[in-house]
Amino acid sequence: MVDDKQKFPNQNIILEDRNEMNITGVENVDSYNDDTIVLRTIKGGINIKGEELNISKLNIDNGSVKISGLINSLTYISKEGSSKSLMERLFK
Repeated sequence: MVDDKQKFPNQNIILEDRNEMNITGVENVDSYNDDTIVLRTIKGGINIKGEELNISKLNIDNGSVKISGLINSLTYISKEGSSKSLMERLFK
């Protein structure tokens, strides 16, 4: 089995004009709607908030995602925190 760190050695985030974002090193899309996208990456979780967000391109095989819409914020979630389920976070 290939270690994820060997499969995706780097994580890059490119934001263009707050309307388009490209991210590499993505392992999974945990949740997605028009206002929030939560990604799991090799460096931990990422919470993206905005308006009319859309995942226009997703390739888990090479670990890349392209997001369009008005991007208002990007917040990192710790690697440890991103692996907990919703119930584990509610009843800690």
